[in-house]
Amino acid sequence: MEFSAAGRLEVRITTADVGKRVSVRRLSEAGAAGEKFTDTVGVLTSWTDGVLLITRKSGESVRVAESALVAGKVVPPAPARRRGPAASYEELARVAARSWRPVESERLGAWELRAAGGFTRRANSVLPLGEPGLPLDEALTAVRRWYGERGLPAYVQTATGAAGTQELLCAELERRGWVREVTAEVWTGPLAPVADLAGDTGVVLSREADETWLARYQRKGVSEVALRVLESGPSVWFATVPGAEGADGAGGGGGVAAIGRCVVDGRWASFAAVEVDPAQRRRGLATAVMAALARRALDEGASAAWLQVETDNAGARALYAGMGFAAHHSYHHYREPAAAGTDR
Repeated sequence: MEFSAAGRLEVRITTADVGKRVSVRRLSEAGAAGEKFTDTVGVLTSWTDGVLLITRKSGESVRVAESALVAGKVVPPAPARRRGPAASYEELARVAARSWRPVESERLGAWELRAAGGFTRRANSVLPLGEPGLPLDEALTAVRRWYGERGLPAYVQTATGAAGTQELLCAELERRGWVREVTAEVWTGPLAPVADLAGDTGVVLSREADETWLARYQRKGVSEVALRVLESGPSVWFATVPGAEGADGAGGGGGVAAIGRCVVDGRWASFAAVEVDPAQRRRGLATAVMAALARRALDEGASAAWLQVETDNAGARALYAGMGFAAHHSYHHYREPAAAGTDR
């Protein structure tokens, strides 16, 4: 916190700092003996009627009463991580979009409206990388109309926690009653260490998601539309580890022990759908799948990797951290008010 010349804490932010990253200290137990303070760092997304709204890196919104402020200042963007590849949010967002293409899309200014028959939120949501070319309320009306014409609820995909992310848009959506249904994280890491983790363990690579691969995939009864999404991307690879002949683990999938998907796009390799038969877990199969896919991606010129992980999936987070991955930003899906949900 900043001190004045007299050694006292000062509030050095104003309403003109909305949209900037700030650090504030507030009194959390006013008037109590041994007064307690709480510090909050994030993007100042609004300051109205005596209340500050600050969005943390995780996307959580914190309300701070102006009357409780003890100190505050504008702080520089979070420093770039020194571990793993450097990347901007926009670069990663565009790479991620190319790795999971919808079957139909339309531009609304710099927003991309995407649809794929409801198969996953990512392929059925707006990607807002820039301005829509309309006032926000008009843009959201157009979005709801576009998805309504396709029998789908409207979703907007946003991100928080990195330079260039969309804390202000998140706050505006929440003010309009849009509901945040999903939060996950995008992690990045160097590719070569992943390739070195395991040798040849019988992983079979293919350009297509065949019946064997789909037997293990968590979403059963994959439609033709879903298959088009799965096989979309600049250079797509599917990995399969056959299981024992006739085996059938608790999770189904016949004799398939593990699967994974990788999309190579320039310097980036994306990992997804890494799934292991519950009866064959803790045997290093997920690591083997990712290592085999990483070696193929290295052969195609990739050097960096990214993946998405649920915030509450402790096992996956530990696995990926051990491979050299670390969180880059959080992303969220906001659902239009009073609309039914869909799976991710």
